[in-house]
This record gives sequence, structure tokens and C-alpha cells, in this order.
Amino acid sequence: MPLLANIVGFSAFGLAGRVGQLMIQKRNILDNPGGHLLSMGFFGYVGYWVYQWEQRADVLIEEKRQQLLESRQKQLAVIQAKRAALEAESA
Repeated sequence: MPLLANIVGFSAFGLAGRVGQLMIQKRNILDNPGGHLLSMGFFGYVGYWVYQWEQRADVLIEEKRQQLLESRQKQLAVIQAKRAALEAESA
């Protein structure tokens, strides 16, 4: 569902951009509907690409989060081992 919402939302933005372009040029809004479809199609594709990029970014962030967690656990284990060794030497 979020994919469809992304595509439709970006397509609507493309249509609004095309209508705005025609209004600036003071042309008929219904002039050349192929331009509307092309604009909506292009922006819809951009919406699809943004969705895919967000999904990939989520995976990469989760992988990095796991790497950081493992690294912190290793560092904590080393610190605890050093602390235990210092306590054993001083006792």
C-alpha cells in the first residue's frame, strides 16, 4: 500500500506541476493531454524509485545498527576483562 501511495502522490505532484506550467504560459489546461500523462508517468516513476531507495536504506541502517551493537558488546567484554584482571592484580 505505501508503494501505491508513493506512486500516486508523486504522480499527482507531476500533474500539478504540469497544470502550473500551463497556467504560467496562459495556455488551456486541457491542451495536449499527452504531456499530462508523460509528466505523471515520470513523477510516478520517481515515486517508485524513492520508495525502493527508502526500503534499501532501511535495510542498510538495520545492518549498520547490528554491526554497532556487536562492536559495542565486544568492547564491553574487553573492558570487563581488563577490569577483572586489574582487580585480580590488586587483590
